[in-house]
Amino acid sequence: MDQLIEKEIFARLDKLSPEQQQQVLNFIRVINSLTGVAGKNLLRFAGTIESDDLHLITQAIEEDCEQVNDVDEW
Repeated sequence: MDQLIEKEIFARLDKLSPEQQQQVLNFIRVINSLTGVAGKNLLRFAGTIESDDLHLITQAIEEDCEQVNDVDEW
């Protein structure tokens, strides 16, 4: 691990409560358990979504996902 990154992680981790440290540990465990799929294994799905469906998906994303409803939410 990059020593600068490791140093910052430990410095920030040290400032967290025990409960927050447990959350970080749980998050790391989840990340470590994730496995991906090679892109070449997904090529068989290319072109399987109908163009009308792609249009509906694109429209839904543009209408519903590209908005910030509450700027103070975070």
